[in-house]
Amino acid sequence: MHDGPMPDGPMHDEPVHDVAVVGAGPVGVLLAAALAQRGIDVVVLEKRTQAHRHSRAIGIHPPSLVVLERLEVLDEIVAAGVRIDRGVLRIHGRERARLEFASTGARHPFVVTLPQLATERILRARLADLAPDALRTGVDVRRVEREAASVRLHLGGGFASVRARVVVGADGPSGVVASALGLSAAGRSYPHRYLMGDFADTTGDSAVAVLHLHPRGIVESFPLPGGQRRWVTHLPAGVGVERADAALLAQLIAERIAPEAAPDPATATMSSGFGVRRRILPRMASGDGRLVVIGDAAHEVSPIGGQGMNLGWLDADALAERMPALLAGLDSPQQGGVSPLGDLGRTRLRSARAAARISEFNMAMGRPTSAAGFALRRAVIATTALPPLRRSLARAFTMHGR
Repeated sequence: MHDGPMPDGPMHDEPVHDVAVVGAGPVGVLLAAALAQRGIDVVVLEKRTQAHRHSRAIGIHPPSLVVLERLEVLDEIVAAGVRIDRGVLRIHGRERARLEFASTGARHPFVVTLPQLATERILRARLADLAPDALRTGVDVRRVEREAASVRLHLGGGFASVRARVVVGADGPSGVVASALGLSAAGRSYPHRYLMGDFADTTGDSAVAVLHLHPRGIVESFPLPGGQRRWVTHLPAGVGVERADAALLAQLIAERIAPEAAPDPATATMSSGFGVRRRILPRMASGDGRLVVIGDAAHEVSPIGGQGMNLGWLDADALAERMPALLAGLDSPQQGGVSPLGDLGRTRLRSARAAARISEFNMAMGRPTSAAGFALRRAVIATTALPPLRRSLARAFTMHGR
């Protein structure tokens, strides 16, 4: 596997690949592995030569666990991560609501937390088993050119181009494939700013996700492997993300929960501030199916709720399932103008919109509010004691049916 920069100089001419994936994040690599598992010739082109330093995505939801099971990496993912079977909501230290994920009826009724860096290592290793030479790093795709029976990817750095019958963009919201499709979305940026960090876990909450509701902003915490815990909370008004550090996060936790609840800043392995925006493209593929976008290249939703990476994986799984038929039909006239990808775009973008609505609900319930607004939230929380609603919420927050 080319898990390193490409050598100096142009690449030799090579045959036309079945599929070229632009972007080797968790979504692009999972797609490539799923295609290789089906015997499809795939190449993955990644500009980076090193992984990102920080792991923003940590939550792996039940629908994604089914996808990882089909890829034969589920046992490794579960063994490396932390299994979460329930989430609780507390107000002023007292438990006010509980969601039991076993009630969802999912094949794997739990969430696994695992830093994205570790998840990517497992997925890359699986891709290397299935297609040792598929991954090429240090390759910058500059331009996409449509040809009669293929797509040519023009590369920077003096490298020759790469050609494929189908090109999939898994290269994020400013990706070159979406640009080639001529797709854009106005999107929406939210005023919310958040601060997150990973610390040694001294809470005693073990493998439980905990939400602390507070008038000045919700505080979320999730267990991580290695005795760590991920904390997330609102930044105060007027404080920019450039001030995001472990000491400020520990201070906010102390103020919004209790001084003794605050983690020790000296144990922090990561801290980062971030904003939130929503962006969903009108479609995911060209009419003939030769250009496709998935994951953040097709839709961005708030990271609050941990749905982004999972949405991308479900895109990849659905696309991999349809790819053999797409490739078989590319050289034949389409019957009746039917898209070779069927309803892929409609169903996956519908899921993205549903995920965005859940994220927006999460943000609304957790943002700073007045005393009256906080009293209203407490009343809403009280309704979750009703068993049917509790089960519905558990299914929604674990992406059941996505």
